[in-house]
Amino acid sequence: MKTRTRDASVPVDYDPSEFPAFAVTVDVVILTMSEGLLHVLLVCRGEAPFEGMWAIPGGFKRPTETLDEAARRELREETGVDAASLLTQFGAYGDPERDPRMNVVTVAYLAVIRDVGTVEAGTDAAAAALIPVSDVLNGKVDLAFDHLGIVRDAIERVRVELEVTGIATAFVGPTFTLAELRAVYEALWGVELDAANFRRSVVAEDGWVIPTGRRARPGPSGGRPAELFRAGRAWNHGGPIHRLQRTDRRT
Repeated sequence: MKTRTRDASVPVDYDPSEFPAFAVTVDVVILTMSEGLLHVLLVCRGEAPFEGMWAIPGGFKRPTETLDEAARRELREETGVDAASLLTQFGAYGDPERDPRMNVVTVAYLAVIRDVGTVEAGTDAAAAALIPVSDVLNGKVDLAFDHLGIVRDAIERVRVELEVTGIATAFVGPTFTLAELRAVYEALWGVELDAANFRRSVVAEDGWVIPTGRRARPGPSGGRPAELFRAGRAWNHGGPIHRLQRTDRRT
């Protein structure tokens, strides 16, 4: 048997058993727009605790992996979604009562994905699906652990970033209609924006959106197809719409 060499940088009298043990997990909030509504990617838990309840994808960090590696692995294993390059940390949660099994600290990740693709449940997930965020926030879908609070924090993070970053363009394709872009703001802020005012805000000399000269496919109701735009460079420095400009708040 090999004798473990003591790390010279560790004090000789240091005893890790003097400190209480706790586990570390990662939880991943994936947000996307689908049919004009904001959705979150959830898994149905296939084992206790909270078996049969919906939760955000996540799990325990392995001793040999980083937090980022754990987040990518858990998301891929539980949902089949690969969002490695898009994941960013946005919070940590350490309420000692948040997990009935033991004291667990979780690090939360966020990603905005335009096209989630095929969602397939795996490992300990009984199912995986895109669920309207409105159903989560209004209590129609109960979440396990403290995941409701984590989802709320993630959404508020994106709401703020809509004003100061170009995150709105992450919800739409390389080309998009102004209605699709406006729907992102309306879904996240829970407002109705005047279409004409929105157009004036983004189709301006500042270069927020640039006409492509092409149009979207005709809709089922007929009529002239909407013009297609692409994102300009101005999004690198912020966003064109601020919440103080919103009108017609929804109830």
